[in-house]
Amino acid sequence: MAKTLHIRASRIEDAEAVGRMAGAFAAYLRNLGDMTDFRFDAEAFRRDGFGPNPAFSGLIAEQDGRPVGYLHYHFGYDADAAARMMFIADLWVEPAARGLGAGRALMAEAARIGREKQAGLLFWAVYKPNKLAAAFYEKLGAHYLRDLDFMIIDTAAL
Repeated sequence: MAKTLHIRASRIEDAEAVGRMAGAFAAYLRNLGDMTDFRFDAEAFRRDGFGPNPAFSGLIAEQDGRPVGYLHYHFGYDADAAARMMFIADLWVEPAARGLGAGRALMAEAARIGREKQAGLLFWAVYKPNKLAAAFYEKLGAHYLRDLDFMIIDTAAL
């Protein structure tokens, strides 16, 4: 029997499923050597993704009505390109659902939303040892920005 895949906007009721998947994503990255203090969970999803000033928006991939993947995004601006851009903050598809088109469908819907909001670029980061993700993105036509290194600083430090 064919599995039905559906992409939709995240809802606050998705918090537990997204929190569970985010935990699996964190475990996957830790297994690759990422020692980040991963804090995103169902509570953070509810707190930061909804309300009067949400920090991000999201998409859910459902397979036969069950969440099997998610994508979080927010908008920004690239001054060099003089273009709006959509930043993909997180993309995860459960291993059992990979190869069925969920990741591609999530990215395609993000691109559609980006175009709707006049964003000319999708932008994201990939943990260097995550070769599986890099290969997936390259199959979509993405490429590395080889001349850029990302930097961060705690806002309390300045």
